[in-house]
Amino acid sequence: MQRLMARGLGAMVARSRGCTAMNTLLSWSACQQTCTWRGYNSGPVVTSDHNSGTMDDVVRTIREQSGVDLGYHIIPKSRDHLLKYQPKREDLEPRTMLDSHSTATIPLGVDLQTRERYVNHLGRVRLGRIMEELDMFAVWMCHRHVKLPNHPEGVALPYTFVTLLVDKVEFWNVDRLKVDHDIQLSGNITWTGTSSMEITIYVRQKAHDEYIDMTKAIFLMVARNATNTGPAPINPLKPGDDIEKQVWEEADKRQKARRNQIKESVFNSPPREHEQTIMYEILRRTTPPNGMDLNRRELPARCRWMEDSMQSTMIAPFPENRNAQNTIFGGYLMRQAVEISFIQASLYQGGRPLLECISDISFMQAVEVNTFLQMTAHVVYTAQNYLQLMTVAQIWDVTGKVQTTNVFYLTYKADRVLDEVLPRTYREMLWYVHGRRKLLSALDLQPEYPNPNEKPKETTAKVT
Repeated sequence: MQRLMARGLGAMVARSRGCTAMNTLLSWSACQQTCTWRGYNSGPVVTSDHNSGTMDDVVRTIREQSGVDLGYHIIPKSRDHLLKYQPKREDLEPRTMLDSHSTATIPLGVDLQTRERYVNHLGRVRLGRIMEELDMFAVWMCHRHVKLPNHPEGVALPYTFVTLLVDKVEFWNVDRLKVDHDIQLSGNITWTGTSSMEITIYVRQKAHDEYIDMTKAIFLMVARNATNTGPAPINPLKPGDDIEKQVWEEADKRQKARRNQIKESVFNSPPREHEQTIMYEILRRTTPPNGMDLNRRELPARCRWMEDSMQSTMIAPFPENRNAQNTIFGGYLMRQAVEISFIQASLYQGGRPLLECISDISFMQAVEVNTFLQMTAHVVYTAQNYLQLMTVAQIWDVTGKVQTTNVFYLTYKADRVLDEVLPRTYREMLWYVHGRRKLLSALDLQPEYPNPNEKPKETTAKVT
């Protein structure tokens, strides 16, 4: 029993529908089917009839409103003249969620050229491309939310909207998606701070007179001034009805949870007691008995070392994927992260896994068009038929200086039980513990940890 718990979910003994701790581990796949395919309509959702056209229309409108001309310039065109139009916070009227809500379409059903960009080798939709569109649509939601009093007609908005983080992107029905049917994006602002905005976006596809829920994504965007040198105030958000009030309350809880997660990260504070027990058990399993050589480690059967479970690639970003400041779009980075992680997950499985969730994408540094981008995907945790990957993005300049720009956490589901990935070093141990947390969060599993001095007893821990 102890060995199984260490190899699977550590000290997790959450029970679902009366399962024992052993059955929860061994029947995780079955439990997953009962709790995850919930779709995104389980909570309050803002809706409207506003339509922004196709995503090409959205991109064109964003460019016009931002005053960005076509054509690449090694030194970006100056936007200093727009600083004088930046409003004061007290002059901005409150906006509702309905004000920003809109729908846009990716016309895969009629646009063959667009379809070619979205198709993968199986004739399905490339999820990396969806991530690019999500990032652009989040920027569009910011444009729709911000309304300036007495702003001169024909003058560009004095804003730069930057992706701060992606809280969570959940995927459903990936194997049912058709590359020859239109995809619909809809969403709105769900929370605001002084200059930050949370955006919730839904993606679905209509096939055979049925709408298929595909994705729910939560972005956190930041408004910066026209030259991207400082923060810029935005309109406050005021819920317009009871539904918007419920959405606001849920978004406010998420914002508080984000602050707590940063404090409790294993990179900022020591692992919890039960996680230290998991780490010790891994060390015990991989150390030869009666051996005094501290550097000798042995790999158990059906296991792989974490250091051998990674893929890395170098990319030269091009101006095609730049913004007005000649830095690379966040959506492009997300697409590259999804695709390199899929390669690593496929090689680890020996097949083609399905992407279940992307969580906690942080944007720490801008990627300039004159730097080189390195993407490295690590398998940091496995349990039954699930893989948790951590993909790290770094930029290199020509002098060899390296900076980390992004970290992505991606959860994949395989069609068979996988080899267990194990850490060798203490740093990898922290990655392992962190990956375990991300996997539990991605699958909405709520574990309970037993008191070692008490007898196990039945609980009613829920899986939501």
